[in-house]
Amino acid sequence: MTEFLVAMLWSVVEVLIVFTGAQVIRVLSLGRWRSERWRSNEARTWSAAGALSFRHEGQRVVTINGLIFVGLLFYGVLAVLAVALAGLVSA
Repeated sequence: MTEFLVAMLWSVVEVLIVFTGAQVIRVLSLGRWRSERWRSNEARTWSAAGALSFRHEGQRVVTINGLIFVGLLFYGVLAVLAVALAGLVSA
């Protein structure tokens, strides 16, 4: 039962990370880049194995792996800023 709960929790966290990555990509690229569509074989069809992004019809598309990378990077930077801010406030 514990393994099932851990798997469900990780699934929720992974969806949150992918969604965050998609929003960061959309904001930073000002809409010029897009994320890979859910439940599609775009990356498998149009990109090399393990690619973080590819070009399709003149537009940069970030794969699910790329979105996970960007989402984790965003939360890592957010954590570093939170620790730095907490250090400034307590000093």
